[in-house]
Amino acid sequence: MEVLLGITGKDFTLIAASKAAMRGPTILKSTDDKTRKLNKHTLIAYSGEAGDTANAQLYSMRNETELSPSAVANFVRGELARSLRSRSPYTVNLLLGGVDPITQKPSLYWLDYLASLAQVLLVFSILDKHHHPDISYEEVLKLLEKCTDELKRGCQLISKESSSK
Repeated sequence: MEVLLGITGKDFTLIAASKAAMRGPTILKSTDDKTRKLNKHTLIAYSGEAGDTANAQLYSMRNETELSPSAVANFVRGELARSLRSRSPYTVNLLLGGVDPITQKPSLYWLDYLASLAQVLLVFSILDKHHHPDISYEEVLKLLEKCTDELKRGCQLISKESSSK
């Protein structure tokens, strides 16, 4: 299972991604880095076909400005929407996060292969219980560990159920 997980804190965004590159149930590579730093303020994690990050970086160089995470998310959403109308659409899911350089507010965006853009929470039950707007970095690391433990339990449960049938 490919996992992209993001958590925002008071003044930061933490993004974690599984390292397994998969096609269906087959693990092709167990050490794949699925993250890309787009600029000083924005990181993207992806699953599926590797995302193309060059255009966002090119925009920053041409306009001598670094895009905020929100601007990058909207730019990428537009690129995904255009690819949907082409003969070879991207099959990539993205988790994009960062801290706005002006407002210093963290943000996190989920973009699926259909180019829908949503600011969402993941691993809902754990995050609903333990996340709060002023969460510290140390608390987020503990929360991330709880989320990964839950994902591991879920994967084992799925494996046990599917092997018994």
